[in-house]
Amino acid sequence: MRPAGRLTAAVALALRYPQARLIFTGGPSDIWSLGRDEAEDVRSLWLSLGVPDSRMTFENRSRNTFENAIYTRDLAAPKPGEVWLLVTSAAHMPRSAGIFRRAGFAVTPYPVDYQTFGDGRDWQFSLNGLRSLDRLEIALHEWFGLAGYWLTDKTDALFPGP
Repeated sequence: MRPAGRLTAAVALALRYPQARLIFTGGPSDIWSLGRDEAEDVRSLWLSLGVPDSRMTFENRSRNTFENAIYTRDLAAPKPGEVWLLVTSAAHMPRSAGIFRRAGFAVTPYPVDYQTFGDGRDWQFSLNGLRSLDRLEIALHEWFGLAGYWLTDKTDALFPGP
């Protein structure tokens, strides 16, 4: 299951903007998913939080961020002038936004699940080594992902901006 912020922020936006459509994108990202369809869990969560089934669309074939962008673009069929928000974790947003743009799907970034406080506390020494290693793993995953997608021309920049 994805971090909850991605899923609950989408619901909050849907409730604030009753005409908005919700598209969840994501299929089996690893061999350990054992055929479990994440979309079923997300549908249940969104229904329990008050989103009508008629406003939900699911793409569950994609295995990575590049396929998320391609399959979601094809499913949404965005038209000129439409506004599409890309809701994902802040750490993943640069890579995601760059890939969606390269795929021809203009999105407005809406980052959630920040791993920082946004102030001086982010630079304080911590004895919590496991938390530091977790943050390092997230950063390395995204940096290697950015480099890999940039080298294969699947993103519009090495460090895509907003």
